[in-house]
Amino acid sequence: MNKVKVPTEKCVPNNSRIISLLSQLEKVNAEPALVEPENTRYVTSKILHLAQTQEKTRKEITAKGSTGMEVLFSALENTKDAQTTQNILNILTELASSGGGRRTSVLVSKGGTQVLLQLLLTASKDPTPSEEIMILLHSLLVKIGCKDKKFGIKARVCGVLNITLNLVKHNLQNQRLILPCLQLLRVYSSNSVNAVSLGRCGAVELMFKIIGPYNKKNTGLIKVALDTLAALLKSRANARKAVDKNYVELLLSIYIDWHRHDIRHRHMLVRKGILQCIKSVTNIKLGRKSFLECNGMKVLYNTSQECLAVRTLDALVNMSSLIMRKCFPKNRLPLPTIKSVFHFELPVIPVTGPVAQLYSLPPEVDDVVDESDDNDDMESEAEAEAETENDDDDDDQPFKNDDIETDINKLMPTQELGLTVEDLKMYECFFPELTDEFQECEFMSMEPKPLSAGANRGGPIIVPTAEEEQPAKSNSIMKRYGPKNNTAAHWEECDKRPTFLDLEKRDLKKDFDLLMQQQPRDQIRPFSAHNCLSNDIVKGLDRITLQSDYKEQRCCSAGCRSAGEAKPIQACIPFPCNKECQHLTMSGNSLFDKGSVHLGQLCCTRADLEEDDDSGSYSSGEQGIVGMHELEELMPLHDSDLYIDVTRNTKSVPCYTDVAYPDYFGHIPPPFKESILERLYGVQRTKIAQDIERLIHPADIIDRVIYDLDDPSFLIPEDSEVLKFNSKFESGNLRKVIQIRKNEYDLLLNSDVNSNHYHQWFYYEVSGMRTGMYYRFNIINCEKSNSQFNYGMQPLMYSVQEALHGRPWWLRIGTDICYYKNHFSRSSIATGGQKGKSYYTMTFTVSFPHKDDVCYFAYHYPYTYSTLKMHLQKLESMHNPKQIYFRQDVLCETLGGNSCPVVTVTAMPESKYYEHIYQFRNRPYVFLTSRVHPGETNASWVMKGTLEFLMSNNPTAQSLREAYIFKIVPMLNPDGVVNGNHRCSLSGEDLNRQWQSPNPDLHPTIYHAKGLLQYMSAVRRLPLVYCDYHGHSRKKNVFMYGCSLKETVWHTNVNADSCDLIEDMGYRVLPKILSNIAPAFCMNSCSFVVEKSKESTARVVVWREIGVQRSYTMESTLCGCDQGKYKNMQIGTRQLEEMGAKFCIALLRLKKLTCPLDYSLPASLFDLENELIEASCKVTSPTTYVLEEDEPRFIEEVDYSAESNDERDIDLAENLGDCESSTLEEGLSDSETRTCLP
Repeated sequence: MNKVKVPTEKCVPNNSRIISLLSQLEKVNAEPALVEPENTRYVTSKILHLAQTQEKTRKEITAKGSTGMEVLFSALENTKDAQTTQNILNILTELASSGGGRRTSVLVSKGGTQVLLQLLLTASKDPTPSEEIMILLHSLLVKIGCKDKKFGIKARVCGVLNITLNLVKHNLQNQRLILPCLQLLRVYSSNSVNAVSLGRCGAVELMFKIIGPYNKKNTGLIKVALDTLAALLKSRANARKAVDKNYVELLLSIYIDWHRHDIRHRHMLVRKGILQCIKSVTNIKLGRKSFLECNGMKVLYNTSQECLAVRTLDALVNMSSLIMRKCFPKNRLPLPTIKSVFHFELPVIPVTGPVAQLYSLPPEVDDVVDESDDNDDMESEAEAEAETENDDDDDDQPFKNDDIETDINKLMPTQELGLTVEDLKMYECFFPELTDEFQECEFMSMEPKPLSAGANRGGPIIVPTAEEEQPAKSNSIMKRYGPKNNTAAHWEECDKRPTFLDLEKRDLKKDFDLLMQQQPRDQIRPFSAHNCLSNDIVKGLDRITLQSDYKEQRCCSAGCRSAGEAKPIQACIPFPCNKECQHLTMSGNSLFDKGSVHLGQLCCTRADLEEDDDSGSYSSGEQGIVGMHELEELMPLHDSDLYIDVTRNTKSVPCYTDVAYPDYFGHIPPPFKESILERLYGVQRTKIAQDIERLIHPADIIDRVIYDLDDPSFLIPEDSEVLKFNSKFESGNLRKVIQIRKNEYDLLLNSDVNSNHYHQWFYYEVSGMRTGMYYRFNIINCEKSNSQFNYGMQPLMYSVQEALHGRPWWLRIGTDICYYKNHFSRSSIATGGQKGKSYYTMTFTVSFPHKDDVCYFAYHYPYTYSTLKMHLQKLESMHNPKQIYFRQDVLCETLGGNSCPVVTVTAMPESKYYEHIYQFRNRPYVFLTSRVHPGETNASWVMKGTLEFLMSNNPTAQSLREAYIFKIVPMLNPDGVVNGNHRCSLSGEDLNRQWQSPNPDLHPTIYHAKGLLQYMSAVRRLPLVYCDYHGHSRKKNVFMYGCSLKETVWHTNVNADSCDLIEDMGYRVLPKILSNIAPAFCMNSCSFVVEKSKESTARVVVWREIGVQRSYTMESTLCGCDQGKYKNMQIGTRQLEEMGAKFCIALLRLKKLTCPLDYSLPASLFDLENELIEASCKVTSPTTYVLEEDEPRFIEEVDYSAESNDERDIDLAENLGDCESSTLEEGLSDSETRTCLP
């Protein structure tokens, strides 16, 4: 018989040797009958030697284009020799063991799975199968099975499941053989069908035989058996079988046994494996019930508490926490109904939708506890583990968003009026600036200016719009920026916070002087008009009341007027004490109510001080005190008397009669930085353990209701040991408070009016506290599946005593803050039919700095509807009518009877001369809206910054007014703001989902705001920019969402070139400008993709139906920034107002880019404009950008992430990545002629 020759020359290179050996093996495969087995053994042994010793050989066999793998698999199929089979299996094992998962994937792609499974089936038919081959074969299948996504199906079809199971059954004493068999069973069981099949064949019972009681021997084998059992028990059929056979109690006893004997903690993996089995079996309702009946909660609680002292056992503590929280009996909220306490009768009942469903529900069926097995516990916990244990897995998964609109016909902008010409005529009255001749107005310059050469007096007025941007004409109007605007005094004035012309001084100075005269000199402290207040006075302070028929009260000021002389708007403050207070005057008003309040150490003492030279150095002590004169300058738009007057006319569903002190007195940003709170390790599991103690030790729970809006006759307890709560004021939201322990309280928020969900916004008052004590507050009916409270955000607190001592500001406070799923079940009625959902708890701990204080807590900086009305009135009264065109109109009346203001701001024409009137009327429009979601108060603060800058007297603001006409609706949802809603209006609907077809009766503000835009489209005066200000609860920084047809198509993997899409990239210009000038703005978070769920939002409708290319949503974080100079800082009102001012500057730069010839400014002005804003906001560092994930992952293995089947949250981050940066296109299109409606 001819033998294959084997080269023996030692000089042959390695790669040539392996190629030669593989070629010989290939010839053997071609003629197996002609070759003796010894030659095959020799060749395969040589290949094995090279594979074991040389990386080059392994690379050569698995290289792309190499046939080495095919040759080896062919030899494995053809050979009948056991030694040859063993050699080839060893070669494949070497290849799979090195080079990471890539080479194992090559084995799968070459058909290795089928070859090896078939070999296992063939080997099992041998009466005396080789033990060595079985060990090698099972070990190799384990490696391949983890990389082959269809391995479970292939194994089941091939019929090898029972082969492996029988090997284990018949070789229980052969640990070397059954170890790889158990590992392969675990891989099989990852397929649910396989797990059920193996369970029927006794796999579950077999695993319990292997586990047995505590045994130091064979711990590795026990660990693999536990992992296999955990995989088997994920099948509900197997889990039910385990419950029926009382295996839950057995698992708990085994765990206790290991916990007691493993004193040195050397077998933590075994203990964790037992917990994995318990977690799998408790995924079903029967398993949870059995766990509770076996006293599992107490067992895991006690063992986990004993493990807390050892950091290496954290995995056991976290796993125990997951199991206990999942098995905690589901309860309904301690409320009579999840519907809002307040009901508003709608003029029209919707036919469909959540509001219609709410009206059709019979009473007492809106909140049913659901403990079905269709819950999301298993999936959500698996996600939590994946995020902690497999951090690299996400990198390999391509991003996919099924919510992206894929229908190009729907994406194509189709400009439609929607209303008839006759209907649109109602909006002419909102645009008097287009027809006003200004004959009776006074101007900055009354002298007529000569027309530019070639000016056409009688020609049509040419208007640049968002659709077409005209090239500049040679006869364009020249702006005037003479030296008169650059005087030292003028720039010094602008170097402050944006100030105003003709600023009126309040009567605070008189009150302050009177107070100083009434006080002994030794009691007068510098810089503060309120430091003289004693604690006795604060104890008696009453909330401001709006009741006009109040009784005559004891006067608290030495110079107090009599009842007949009192102003009708003046707030009254009754004091419970009998002694007269001869030393209190507060801007002509006293305030609060029932003011017994206590606190520990205020968080301002730990805040970092501002280090900038121009900001001053403040502390929480005397240096941080702000005096009366400073308050007037820092709050130019605030007037307490005016606020009371405005509030009297504000209409609410509950008919509020109280005013919260922070809204009355106002807020100024604290003079120090507030860093993002560093999350302490283990805080969440500690809070969960304390919740579990309620079930284990029910006798320790007080469970006393101390505040309840559902009970009209409820009286607040007078117990001095109990905190007092209140939320019966504008924008307040707190429904019920239950005292759990001495200093721990569960708080429940009210649903939005005419709704049964949307719990996130809170604003409430606390009093009756003591110092030196820590109080824990748990808001137990939050709905979002994650929150920035998990990433360093803190709630806000306003202390009355601090304000009276010259520190009137909201502070970020709280420690041990976390946000996690609790045991209160959400009704499927409130979740759109989804079962098994739970509420979430936001918990924080505070220590108050003053005893008997009155403090307010809020989700974010409150900004009420009355505050807006006050600010607008102040702006109107303080502006210079010769320089600023300011007009405030009522857009419409809301469902609740409140007016929705619309503001017009631009620069007055320089004179009555035609050219100046011509330039005035031809300014492009900018349309801004805000606060469609009441809980996003940061949007109002950004809008405040925009309005203040527009009305300020610095040259940049004047240039901006001369460049644009601003139409602003600063609050689209007044009713929601007034009544403390988080997202909806009184109709119970999200107004930002009504822009496609707004109902004039149910959504009047949206209907008429859209009508304004439709009118502008009809007269061919489309705004150059539309922007809707929002707040974002999930992401950091400030960013924008825009609309791009091409980018949306690109994200859908459709070939954009085939669609012949041509799109102006001008929509990216404004965000790019903001990224260069606004420190809080992050371009990397911007997205310009149109999603299906956002098709009825303002941004998309204004882009698609109205035809505004630059249509944006600007989202401001509720937490802080993770990039730029504000990195790791929580955002405050100073930064939010700065963002509003920066947006204005960006518009000015946009004008320069889009109309460079028609609009030219001195270069020095653009260099100075940024310095003005930064100086007013005390910022100096440049902005930098980083590409990071939205949030860091927790180091705790806890269930905090969103459920896999959770509803797509309305406020969910549009986290599509930023596309390639495009160059700014400055091409200008032809202009359109403005037309008027007939």
